[in-house]
Order: sequence, then structure tokens, then C-alpha cells
Amino acid sequence: MDKNQATGLILFAAVILVYSLFFASSPEIPTEETQVPAQTESAERDVPSAMQSTLLSENDSLQSAQSIAKYGELAVLTSGEENQISLENDLIQVTVSSKGALIDEVNLKEFKNWEQQPLLLIDKESSQMDFSIESRVGLISLNDLYYTSDLQTEQDEDGSTIHVLTLSAATESGQITHVFSLKDGTYEVHKSLEIDRYSGYFTGNSIRLTWADQVRAHERDLAESRRKTQVNYYLNTGSYENLGVGDDLEQEQVQEPVKWIGFSQRFFTAGLIASDSFQNVSLAQSTPGDSSIVKFMEASMDIPLKEGTADYTYYFGPDNYKTLKKVTEGFEKNVDMGYFFVSWVNKYIIVNLFAFLEKYFSNYGVIIILIVFIIKLALSPLTYKSYIGMAKMRVIKPEIDELKEKYGDDATKMQQEQMKLFGQLGVSPISGCLPMVLQMPFLFAMFFFFPNAIQLRQESFLWASDLSTYDTFFNLPFTIPFYGSHVSLFTLLMTVSQIVYTHFNNQLTTAQGPMKNLGYIMPVMFMFILNSYPAGLSFYYFVSNMVTFGQQAVIKLFVDDTKIRAKVEESKAKNVNKKKSKFQQKLEEAMKAADSNRKK
Repeated sequence: MDKNQATGLILFAAVILVYSLFFASSPEIPTEETQVPAQTESAERDVPSAMQSTLLSENDSLQSAQSIAKYGELAVLTSGEENQISLENDLIQVTVSSKGALIDEVNLKEFKNWEQQPLLLIDKESSQMDFSIESRVGLISLNDLYYTSDLQTEQDEDGSTIHVLTLSAATESGQITHVFSLKDGTYEVHKSLEIDRYSGYFTGNSIRLTWADQVRAHERDLAESRRKTQVNYYLNTGSYENLGVGDDLEQEQVQEPVKWIGFSQRFFTAGLIASDSFQNVSLAQSTPGDSSIVKFMEASMDIPLKEGTADYTYYFGPDNYKTLKKVTEGFEKNVDMGYFFVSWVNKYIIVNLFAFLEKYFSNYGVIIILIVFIIKLALSPLTYKSYIGMAKMRVIKPEIDELKEKYGDDATKMQQEQMKLFGQLGVSPISGCLPMVLQMPFLFAMFFFFPNAIQLRQESFLWASDLSTYDTFFNLPFTIPFYGSHVSLFTLLMTVSQIVYTHFNNQLTTAQGPMKNLGYIMPVMFMFILNSYPAGLSFYYFVSNMVTFGQQAVIKLFVDDTKIRAKVEESKAKNVNKKKSKFQQKLEEAMKAADSNRKK
């Protein structure tokens, strides 16, 4: 270090020393003056808390005043703790909330949805019920009240166990009680609502119930579920009605008293059944555009209060015809059994036959095969008569061909001569068709039974995983209009067997032209229709065709065309001089009149 650097360093140190001695301030000792700002700051922090407490107290008072103004004597019941109480038997589990005494959830314990999850017919997010009643302070919603619960088990007169849930809310002026009763082995929940005392407070003589439900999809085929979901209701006069199965908004104000209302899905129903009747009923349903929700349903009604008590029953369960029939009058109509001319087959024969076979067989494919054999055996006399009738028409075909050559240009004369020929030979042109017509109710009855048969739901057979919906043998990379994007093998087998049956049948008849070709067109049309229908239906028709082949093969062994021809010749000899019957005379006169009008 040189002399200049050393001098500079000494001077720099001296400056720092002088500044520290004479100019740097010493630390301040706190005084009262310096402490005041800190106290003020602390007070400023404490003031909002005090104000907040005051505001909260004032807010509680305001809310209390508003509650008293809105609910009057029931205001003290609008606060409390909400609990969930489970009411269940061997079939269903019903969850009830202590707030509002509302049903939050219904689990059908025997069933699963198509994803194999618990089947919740009702849940809190998709289904809401509101109970309200007129009072001197206005319309009161009972949903806002809190109740205390008591769950007991009782014994019925027949020894059955009844689970009873009582929810009560009481003040000095009176008490409101809800009682839910669920008996073992049933899907019915009886509900009783009782208002004790509260003299002069409630001015209404009925409870207004509004139920809105977003029906969730429990089946794989959403389109089929929507087609089978609708609001049904039954009038006290005994008339069954519904809002239809359309996608558009449907609304109806029902003027007459209603016995029951059903939110009916394809395989399940959530219903309300009046002990006497529901009044002023309003119903609505609609289908959402792009949603997993099947349908929106809503029902509003007045439940009469008799001596302060309103009674009604819920039904949460499957659409099993025999089960629904035990619930109340007409409730089985939630299952579509078809038009009146075929419904009797399903109601009195097929349903009971299914129930009988279920006792001995667990495989529903086997049950379907057995039903086909039983029905075919019962109808075999008609099948035999139909075959004989067609055989007679076949053996007289040469005579009919002669008439066609002779009178082919005159249709009226041709028909007259044919009728004359049939009379002489003792042959009826409808003898082969009439027995087939008598079998038609059984054929069409199945068209309604299988799509609604909950017995087939999620039951597998061969390659079909679920007989209640279509069997997908393989998926197409494109969609065919009116057919779909999948191929149902059972439907293909049914179509092929029907075409083969038609070809075989045409060999036994005298059908010509369009009538002969119609038999080939119909199976193809049904292939398009049934491709998205339940596999159980296509399988039934396929087995039915195969059994029919067997029947006709057996009948052919015992029916000789030579013997039939001999009987025809015998009838011809007897009827040579036979006079025309009155029916035949009138028929010929009608034909002549029709021909005359045509020429004019």
C-alpha cells in the first residue's frame, strides 16, 4: 500500500467516526405519547369484531322476525338438525329425511341398473316433493319443518312384520305427525299425515302435494325406455288414462277425482294411491333433447284432510303384472298388455304360464321354448284343420285352373263359378285361413308381452346377455335407416325361418301373384322392425316357426292327398243337384250388382 492510499483510508475512517459520534440518533425510549398509536391500532382491530357480533345478533333477530312473520306459530320448528332415517324390508330401502319428512331415496334391493349399480328409483337430486297447506299467515311449506324420529317394529294380525317410522314436530299449540308404514314382502309404503290442534292456524282443508321427477335411465336402451315411459292415472269412475308416450310437452288438468297416479317406466313404477281420491290434479311430462334423463314428469294434487288426517300410499316397485294387480284397482294397467283383442291372452294365459314355469325352471330361454311347445300343442287342432283346408284347395287346383282358362276375362263370372265349384266339392276357401286367424291373438300378444316382461330383464341366454333388449351379434360401422347400427342374430334366424316357412307353405296352397309374394316381403319387413326389439321376442318367433315345421311334417305323414281327393269326389257326387243356399244366392246377387255398377 502506498502513502496516498494509506492517507485516504485514514481520512475515510475518521469521517465515519465523527458521523457516528455527533449525527447518529440514539434509540427512542417508549413513552405514553409513542404508545398511543399502538393502542389506537389495537382498538381499531377490536372494533370490527364487536360490530360483527352486534350485526350477527341483529341479523339473527331479523331472521327470527322474518320466520315468525312467515310461519307464525311454526317458526320454532324451522331450525334444527337434518338426519336420514332408513325404513326397509326385504324388498326395498326407503331413506326419509327428518327435515320435511321427505323421501330422499328409494333403493330396490332385488334389482340393479344396466351398469350393475344399485337401482335407485327415487333419489334426492332427481326427485322433489313439496307439501304445503294454507294458513292464516299464508301458504306454509311443511318441507321447512324439522321433526324428531322414532322407528319401531310391529306385528300384523297375520304375523307379518311392519316397520313404522314416526316423525313428529310439536309446539305448545299442537303437533304435526308423519307416519310411514312398510310391511315385509311388499313395495307399498303407507303414509299418514296428522295435524293435531293448532286451532285456527291452518285454514286449508287439504294438503297440496307437488311431485317433480327427472326419471333416470335404468336400462341400456334409452330410446326404448323413453318409448315405454309415461304418466298414467286412474279415475275413481274406473277409467284408465295416460299422457301418451310422445316426446313433446304434454299437460292435463284432470277435473274428476283421481284414484292413483303412476310415473311408469319400462320396468318400474313410482306411484301415489289415494285412500279415497286426489282432487284438482295437474299432470305434465316431456322428453329432454340431449340428455341421459329419460323423461321429466310432474304431478300436483290436493290430498283431502279429514279430521286433520291425510292418508295415501306410495308404490315403489317393479312392473310385474301379478304384483301390481294386488295393489289397488286398475294398478296393473301400468303394464301394457296390448289391445283388448289380444290382452286377454297375456292377462289370463301367458302371465300365469310364466309364473308356473318359473317355479321349476330358472333359465328363461328354456321357459320360452316350453311356452312355445305348450301353446302349439294347445292350438294343434286348429293347425291340423288349417293344413287339411289348404290340402283340399291344393287337390282341386286342376278344376280352378280350368275355370281360369274359361272365364279368365270375366272376373265376376269367374268368382261365381268358383263359388259354385266350392259348393259342389264341399270345399271352403276360408277353411285353411280361419284356423290361422284364430291363432293370431297369440302371435300378436307376444309382441306386447315380451317388451314389457320384467321377468326377462338382465336374464341371459346363449349369446344374448339380456333377453329384455336386443342381442348384438356384431356392430356395424354405419347406421342403416329403420334398421340400426347393430345386427341381432335372433332376428336374422327368425327372418330366415319365416322365409323358409313361407316357401314351404306356398307349395301347399293355390296362392298366386302378389298374394304369394307377400309372404316373402313380410319377414323382411319384420326383420327391420324387430332388430331393436327384445331378443326374447325374436327367439320366441324363431322357435315357433321351427315347431310349426315339425307339426306340418308330422301331419303330412298322416294326411294322404289321394284320400282327400276321394272325399272331394264323394262330396261332388252328393251335391250335383244341391240347391244354392240363401247365403250363396245373396252373395251372387251382390257380386252381380257390383259388376253392374262397375260397368256403368
